[in-house]
Amino acid sequence: MEIEVARAEGSVPMRILVSADIGPDCKLMHADPEGPSGVDYLICESTYGNVDRMDASDAARRALLREEVRAAVHPNGALLIPSFAVERAQELISDIGRLIAEGELPDIPIYVDSPLASKATKVFAKHHRELEEGAVLMQGLRARNLHFTETREQSMALDDVRGFHIVIAASGMCDAGRIRHRLKNWLWRDAATVLFTGYQAEGTLGRILQNGARSVRIQGEEFAVRARIRSLDLYSGHADGPELADWIKARLPLTHDLFLVHGEQDGIEGLATRLEGVINAAHIVRPVLDEGFDLTDAGASRVTGRSSPRLPAERVARLDWHNDVSGLLLDISDALAASPDEKQRAVVIRRLRAALEPDAAGRQHTR
Repeated sequence: MEIEVARAEGSVPMRILVSADIGPDCKLMHADPEGPSGVDYLICESTYGNVDRMDASDAARRALLREEVRAAVHPNGALLIPSFAVERAQELISDIGRLIAEGELPDIPIYVDSPLASKATKVFAKHHRELEEGAVLMQGLRARNLHFTETREQSMALDDVRGFHIVIAASGMCDAGRIRHRLKNWLWRDAATVLFTGYQAEGTLGRILQNGARSVRIQGEEFAVRARIRSLDLYSGHADGPELADWIKARLPLTHDLFLVHGEQDGIEGLATRLEGVINAAHIVRPVLDEGFDLTDAGASRVTGRSSPRLPAERVARLDWHNDVSGLLLDISDALAASPDEKQRAVVIRRLRAALEPDAAGRQHTR
């Protein structure tokens, strides 16, 4: 998005360019990212600034997806794909449908368990001629075994589906939506596979599963993780480090400052490192939560006198005490389950209670 801000009469407007999410070069349904050059200020995402993703053509992406699906096949199992409802779901429908049509995969039942994805898919289909690979999407939508669940009852009925099937459900990071119900039904089964196809932010259920959690809590219930957890990042809506750096270089010359946003610290610093020698380090700004800037003709200056940020910079995009408590509760459950008898379990519980009792000075025990 390009923003023009009026200056003094007779002067050219100030130009501010905001990248939003820069898709990877090989994106299924839209053209490679472009943009104007020679702006005053550039605000750019940095989600994968520290990542070098493998190069993959459309055919290579589908081949990797095919292998993931084949590996997930189990007579009584399911492949769960957490997915954002807009674009990611349609890309997966397109590629899986094409693989089935070409005989690369058997005729597997596919369930799109997201009302928003269903509505978005109708919009994509209506305008498929305007998409780069619209014909591929329409081929996927013609798959005989493709089903959309609209109602709550239809969604709940998926728990009773027998035989191997694929469920594409929102949300993409497993923090909301129907995917949480599907995970509750399948995570504890070794016949299931969960395939992540995009970025999982720190603290989300998706990231916790990616990091190898043995058990998780969903809607207050504890579930062991026996399902295979897999990742295929080629459907991400974000460019990787080299693609981000190339996109920024194509926007030069930059009159003033580059702001690196929408990234965890490793991503921001990784992208800043890639730009060494390209943009003066003094003109690469790393804003933190609630920080403000005045964009002037002389450059950006931090706004002073603002209230304290909601979180200190070192806590942004980091696990907090809520995650620690969830982990502790799971550890307690594991310890109790591993106890050989009721007597030993009673000992564990007694020690926990003793740790919570205040001492004579009214302080909690720390050991």
